[in-house]
Amino acid sequence: MNYPLTEIADGISLGEGNDPLLIAGPCVIQGPETIDHAHQIAEALSGLPAQWVFKASFDKANRTSGSGLRGSGLEHGLNILAQIKEQLRVPVLTDVHLPEQCAPAAEVCDILQIPAFLCRQTDLLIAAGKTNRTVNIKKGQFLAPRDCGHAAEKVRSTQNQKILLTERGTFFGYGRLVVDFASLPDMQAHGCPVLLDATHSVQAPGELDGATGGDWKRAPILLRAGAAAGYDGFFIETHPNPEESPSDAANMIPLQHLREILGECFN
Repeated sequence: MNYPLTEIADGISLGEGNDPLLIAGPCVIQGPETIDHAHQIAEALSGLPAQWVFKASFDKANRTSGSGLRGSGLEHGLNILAQIKEQLRVPVLTDVHLPEQCAPAAEVCDILQIPAFLCRQTDLLIAAGKTNRTVNIKKGQFLAPRDCGHAAEKVRSTQNQKILLTERGTFFGYGRLVVDFASLPDMQAHGCPVLLDATHSVQAPGELDGATGGDWKRAPILLRAGAAAGYDGFFIETHPNPEESPSDAANMIPLQHLREILGECFN
């Protein structure tokens, strides 16, 4: 650990003596059923030695195809997240794609997430930083680990020190991502907790003729390797019925397998 004890949300801190962070939830807010999904995830995670943050996106703007379903929208999505936060007493995270989304999202969400494709967007990073909420920056699939520091510094320029960096794989030719575990020290050198996104790292971009494919059965391999390597936490997308999700269906861990898989990492 080469960063100070970091409180990222009420009751959740990373650093010496704390359980790892687990950001987990469905890819996108589909509607009121997302609240039920959150309760099911909470039950699956009960008793595991991890600090949980619920994740779901009100919009998926970075779709492969223009015809891809995007989500419930800002107002309705934040209403769903607010209900989950109140009912489960759990911090919540959502993606932001535009600077003007940051302030309203921060009224509900404990963590604002910068999508990987947008990790160099200066105005977005600064707007997220100015909310004084924790900002989770996904490392771009095109970005060298050492270059994540520039994104972090844009957030720090707002005097916000609550920054997470998340590894989510690097392009390896066409249609494949790889995780370079040997690069973890390079990301840690930026002075932020570093998470591993195991499910987006097993994507196969564009494989399904206008949609992203993947293989969720490879995610547990990355989770076990990440636990051994020393990441500060993990990002996982999960769903009771992944095939019904409008986004990332192929690489989300089916909820019925989640507890067993995480048990192998945390115990």
